[in-house]
Amino acid sequence: MNKISLFALLGILTAGAASAEFAGPNAPAATATNERGGFVSGAETIVTVKQVNEMRDDVPVIIQGKIIQRMGDEKYLFEDSTGSITIEIDDDDWRGQTVSPADTVKLYGEVDRGIFTTEIDIDYVEKL
Repeated sequence: MNKISLFALLGILTAGAASAEFAGPNAPAATATNERGGFVSGAETIVTVKQVNEMRDDVPVIIQGKIIQRMGDEKYLFEDSTGSITIEIDDDDWRGQTVSPADTVKLYGEVDRGIFTTEIDIDYVEKL
């Protein structure tokens, strides 16, 4: 009986791992955000902080709002009309731009969900 339970558990875990990359039909579309450029369909889906908090890990997102506070090394507090969230922006991802709390930005990144927190790892900053 223990062998059957073990095989059933392994089957469930394998099926879950196989579908881990599927983001579903309502997930935001990935966009080309590297320096070299690329094709963008023009249909960017901007999500809110509230929506990000309900998403799975590693889902690509685009958010728009204001960076209101520096929280530490490469960590910032981002805010939109639905709430605030911690974001991580590596120094080279600023691409020479200077942003203040008065500036509106569009940020391209991916959800970084931990056990107790959800953050966004930013790949590209666009000052609007």
